[in-house]
Amino acid sequence: MNKAVVLLSGGLDSTTTLYYAQNKGYKCFALIFDYGQRHKRELKSAVAVAKCAKVPYRIIKIKLPWGGSSLLGSRGKVPGSRSLKEIDKVIPSTYVPARNTIFLSFALSYAEAIGAKAIFIGANAVDFSGYPDCRPSFYRAYQRVIKEGTKAKKIKIVTPLINLTKAQIIKLGSKLGAPLDLTWSCYQGGAEPCGVCDACILRQKGFESI
Repeated sequence: MNKAVVLLSGGLDSTTTLYYAQNKGYKCFALIFDYGQRHKRELKSAVAVAKCAKVPYRIIKIKLPWGGSSLLGSRGKVPGSRSLKEIDKVIPSTYVPARNTIFLSFALSYAEAIGAKAIFIGANAVDFSGYPDCRPSFYRAYQRVIKEGTKAKKIKIVTPLINLTKAQIIKLGSKLGAPLDLTWSCYQGGAEPCGVCDACILRQKGFESI
């Protein structure tokens, strides 16, 4: 059985991706990042999902002291009530500088160390907040980094959700038996979802479109 590292945030996309990788026959190892995000609530969901899927997981704690995002710390204001048109066209303050580049670097090191054949990430370029590190071109470029900068060279980055709508992701997750009820999407991370941030709006749109 081939090994795979799966980036697990506790949201709909990463949870579906984990179950997709398992369905493809991979022995999965989950990486969960505590990077100083204000929505710590997602960490609980990520752990709950990993336990439900019965996969080993590691929580990697890092700090980005230079800030640069309203998701880092608790002072920045998370944008709310943006229209779907605005979400599609404007990169919001919740963008964390080079976040997926950082996460993939950890995942790549882990994958090479344990002999994994693939890295799975639930990136999506359809129903997303316009982050530049969620686009197909970024993952093609990072694949070249792996080829040129590692001993393993052939570890594949797999982005099974990259061209799916949120509704299609939800349908796929449900079909795979993923525990979507355990997932968390809200950027605010309160006791209940705020219902107005980008993540909440896109999640609601997805369920309403099924």
